[in-house]
Amino acid sequence: MDVRIGLIFLLFLLSCNAFGDREQKVYASPAGYDLKEPVRYRLRESMQEISGIELFPDEHKIMAINDEQGRIYQVDVAATSPYPHYKFAKDGDYEDICHTDSGWFVLKSNGSLFHVHGLFTDSVYSDHYKMVKQGKREFETTYYDPKKNGIVMICKNCEDDKKLGVTSAYRFDLATKSFDTTAIYRFDNREIAKLAGSDMRFFKPSAAAIHPVEKRLYIVASVNGLLVITDLQGHVQEAYNLKHRLFLQPEGIAFAPNGDMFISNEGGYDGTAAILKFTYKSK
Repeated sequence: MDVRIGLIFLLFLLSCNAFGDREQKVYASPAGYDLKEPVRYRLRESMQEISGIELFPDEHKIMAINDEQGRIYQVDVAATSPYPHYKFAKDGDYEDICHTDSGWFVLKSNGSLFHVHGLFTDSVYSDHYKMVKQGKREFETTYYDPKKNGIVMICKNCEDDKKLGVTSAYRFDLATKSFDTTAIYRFDNREIAKLAGSDMRFFKPSAAAIHPVEKRLYIVASVNGLLVITDLQGHVQEAYNLKHRLFLQPEGIAFAPNGDMFISNEGGYDGTAAILKFTYKSK
């Protein structure tokens, strides 16, 4: 009896250790930042569903999307009055915003892009460009790449990617106002999981922006709890786990010209929406 009890106890300890090893995460920060020490700006009630953000040019003029409405909000983190907003389309699931040399664009979750005209005026309207890619697809991420003269959209949940274990990125050509029919690059999900020390199966980005100093792509993934850094050709370089206590639901990322990083968090069921500022210290 004693031997059997001892064996059971030993197996229990081993299983606990194995489970602990799987669950243990390392929380580090990319060079130049301290992800543990942000400045936290709480947002007003109208932006509890904040999604994509774009600095224009600092925290006192952040253009932001509420993902339930066809409106662009102008957020000042020090504001005590309602945020100005501009209606560009009917209500829907809008996920990201980016500013290009051709103007402002807003991403809808199905991959459609809205080119917004007349922002900051009383006569705002938009042109709607539909993605023709076949199959089920969901997008939350866009960023502007001037060298590609296009807006890059990264899949969150695309049917073809699941079979291949990758995450694909597609370009919207600003010259022709058309979508490329094939991916411009793909992330290998296993490579990201290995760098993060996790066992994730799918990489699901929620926002991305090009770092103005480093000229690399920073991607936040709310579902995965990750910050991933790649080059502009889609080669994964670094991955960092994000603590849920600070990053409740990270849905947007943007940079100030000096490299200061801003990440927006939806309020969700367990918190208040906020924008986190991480000061950049040049390497």
